[in-house]
Amino acid sequence: MTVLRERLQQMLEPVVEALGYELLLLEFAPSTKSGLLRLYIDRAEAGPGESPGGITIDDCERVSREVAAVLDVEDPISSGYRLEVSSPGLDRPLVKPAHFERFVNEQARVQLLAPLGGRRRFVGWIRGVRDGRLNLETKEGAVEIPLADIDRARLVPDYDRE
Repeated sequence: MTVLRERLQQMLEPVVEALGYELLLLEFAPSTKSGLLRLYIDRAEAGPGESPGGITIDDCERVSREVAAVLDVEDPISSGYRLEVSSPGLDRPLVKPAHFERFVNEQARVQLLAPLGGRRRFVGWIRGVRDGRLNLETKEGAVEIPLADIDRARLVPDYDRE
């Protein structure tokens, strides 16, 4: 994580949490013309295997107003940027160990920072997290992936589920 992304995370996570939401993921893509700061939010905490609840456009607007106010005061980004606040969607990002634990037995797509066993991309069913390692059941067999080695991970939507 870059220094600026880390600073933004530390600055904005308490703001989002104070509003009753969880900041799932913060993405910042700087650009010479207009960068993009995107926040994925969800309702705070849920039980294992369940999503905390839907996010509405009103939720996104509420968080956007509060975050924009903090960014205007703190002014951490020196160039122009666009702020987007979004729900996680069906292919929700998985970032923290609790995210993986919440979706045990769900399918995920995982991309690594460096190859593990000659591969950087895995698709499989989340079987748990233990000792800082994700246990993933792929079609080729079980694999343990250090959480620190994960570049990005997302749920694979199950469109057949009711």
